[in-house]
Amino acid sequence: MGYFSLDSFFNFLLYTGTGLILILIGIVAFAFTTKFSEWNLIKEGNIAVALKLWGKVIGLGITLYTVWSSSVHILDAFIWGLIGIATQVVVYLIIEYVLTPKTSLEKKVEEGNTAVGFSLFAVGITVGLIIAGSLSY
Repeated sequence: MGYFSLDSFFNFLLYTGTGLILILIGIVAFAFTTKFSEWNLIKEGNIAVALKLWGKVIGLGITLYTVWSSSVHILDAFIWGLIGIATQVVVYLIIEYVLTPKTSLEKKVEEGNTAVGFSLFAVGITVGLIIAGSLSY
């Protein structure tokens, strides 16, 4: 009885690498939803921006976890991962421009409004959970 196989290890590396690539793609996609440099503001200590960004990343991680556990092939997982990224971007844009048209959430976060940053952090995780649940049909 073998507990370890080279084939399983290569699959582990393939899925881990693909997941990390999808996280990077997600971070780049999320950056396109803002007019400011998130990295510079995070370096300056803007907690609101950090919360906003990492809430989306955690939500994406939750989505990828579900995708990985229910995918039939790495290409299937990659495609659904991209769909998860796109869905998170679309939901953020809906919240920013449709649900809160009189308040620029982006500007509030850039100014360091921690309450808005935390709210977007929670939204990022919640959207990730909803997407993950939708993928586990």
